[in-house]
Amino acid sequence: MVLLRKLPGMPGWPAALGLRLPQKFLFLLFLSGLLTLCFGALFLLPDSSRFKRLFLPRRATASAASSSSSSASSSSASSSTRDTDLPRSPPAAAEPRHASPAAPRRLREKLRTAARMAGPPAHTAPGSRQQVQGGERRAEPATGAPSARETRAPYRFDYERFRRSLRHPVRGRRPGEDPETRARRMKVKEMMKFAWDNYKQYALGKNELRPLTKNGHIGNMFGGLRGATVVDALDTLYIMELEEEFQEAKKWVEKSFDLNVNGEASLFEVNIRYIGGLLAAYYLTGEEVFKSKALELGEKLLPAFNTPTGIPRGVINLGSGMSWSWGWASAGSSILAEFGTLHLEFLHLSELSGNPVFAEKVMNIRKVLNRVEKPQGLYPNFLSPVTGNWVQHHVSIGGLGDSFYEYLIKSWLMSDKKDSEAKKMYDDALEAIEKHLVKKSAGGLTYIAEWRGGILDHKMGHLACFSGGMIALGAEHAGEERKQHYVDLAAEITNTCHESYARSDTKLGPEAFRFDAGTEAMATRLSERYYILRPEVVESYMYMWRLTHDPKYRQWGWEVVKALEKHCRVEAGFSGIRDVYTTTPTHDNMQQSFFLAETLKYLYLLFCEDDVLSLDDWVFNTEAHPLPVNHTNFKASVQ
Repeated sequence: MVLLRKLPGMPGWPAALGLRLPQKFLFLLFLSGLLTLCFGALFLLPDSSRFKRLFLPRRATASAASSSSSSASSSSASSSTRDTDLPRSPPAAAEPRHASPAAPRRLREKLRTAARMAGPPAHTAPGSRQQVQGGERRAEPATGAPSARETRAPYRFDYERFRRSLRHPVRGRRPGEDPETRARRMKVKEMMKFAWDNYKQYALGKNELRPLTKNGHIGNMFGGLRGATVVDALDTLYIMELEEEFQEAKKWVEKSFDLNVNGEASLFEVNIRYIGGLLAAYYLTGEEVFKSKALELGEKLLPAFNTPTGIPRGVINLGSGMSWSWGWASAGSSILAEFGTLHLEFLHLSELSGNPVFAEKVMNIRKVLNRVEKPQGLYPNFLSPVTGNWVQHHVSIGGLGDSFYEYLIKSWLMSDKKDSEAKKMYDDALEAIEKHLVKKSAGGLTYIAEWRGGILDHKMGHLACFSGGMIALGAEHAGEERKQHYVDLAAEITNTCHESYARSDTKLGPEAFRFDAGTEAMATRLSERYYILRPEVVESYMYMWRLTHDPKYRQWGWEVVKALEKHCRVEAGFSGIRDVYTTTPTHDNMQQSFFLAETLKYLYLLFCEDDVLSLDDWVFNTEAHPLPVNHTNFKASVQ
């Protein structure tokens, strides 16, 4: 160009010398454009640029950053078909099942966040927080996807007020007691310490201990979560006053319990073991770490409810939020005992977080169950999460059905007897069970059979032995004309379960026992002869003792303690056995986490006074984690 050429006879090109008028005009036009371009480039510099801070005032810088962030976010949102269709106030964390697991994690988090929140103002980037300073609205860049509880109005659970509302000290007052009862309780405490110490030594951080090989077991039920035994044991260690061991468990939760996992988890097992265990530990101690972990984990379970009916599927990927039904479940159905065993924990998640979404999810399950027709008043075990209809007419008070019924009566009790819907559902279900499933053997043993489309299977599983305690608990609050009837029924069922123990060589009960072909309360199949440290029989002993104070229940419990010591205690922990009908059983090399959470806790409470974890103040979830009765509203005022 002529303007950039060096002029003849000149040491440099002076700005305008020797140029004609048109050339001067072109030169000035070029110079002004160059200055405009340089000044405009300042807006493209990073916020931290010294030159940008030199030429632009602070307010302009903040406005530019906000504008840039808003534009970028709008562009990103328009590229996603899911974002453009998000409703203003949808259910929390309802990420579609078909969401690609390969999608970037941050994008998935933003999508879940958007589904929980009402949309932000148009000029603010999604996921950013707004602050008002001196009349100016300023957007801060997001430091991560906010949780549902962070986006709600300020809320604080008043823990001190909750503790004052309890009618009895958590660990009781320990008045004078007979030496034999105390000695038996101390023996159970020693068993708990032995089980914990060996887990800590050989398997800390794994889900369960393998006591024969002295190593840990992870398994595939928990979606990559670790430390199932730690979380399951927390409240038992606390109640037994094993202070040092409790602090060890608490430290592991604080330092090592990682919720950022990506694996396939059982919704049911994660809820009853991890969330139940963390909630109980918080209510017993007030330690915030337990509450925050429970709430964070609870939010990870919410996408499982994203079905046409709101009935959750049984398996969820804790990383992606995708969910599906168990492969063995008939026609992609959900399991009654799984989706029916969320109510206690989810109500407490709402209580602690101030976020009603958890309670709304489980109350919707009630609505679906109340709409669907019940054959003979019974609840089959398989329900389609798509149609809301039963898939098979198989009814069981044992596996697949058990804890659904337990949570009905306990929901009523936990509400301080205000949840009349739960009480009616329980009463109606128990009436149908008694009419169609409760039978008496030729030898006079009362049992609860299984129902398959009108045909009875005269078998009772170990899991069904919880029902003696459940019926006794419900009897305590039945009308006077029915109370004694249900107490007697509970005692008869508990006696039958005791007989399944007494008739074995090890004095431990089989996985299932039958009443056919002249056999009563004994396993008739090799596949049903094992015992895996299950708690249901001693659970019923504990409730029957608390509600009747008949000394035989403590004696039966002590027989279980002696059998566990003789046949299940090994060098490095406790192990299940493969055959209860031989005095030299083979061990299965597994110390189940529920042995510490349930079996040993119920045995310990059996030899405690009634005010230790009093039934006036607490209900136990189906993993024996104590959750408080809601005597009052514990929302604290926020200043």
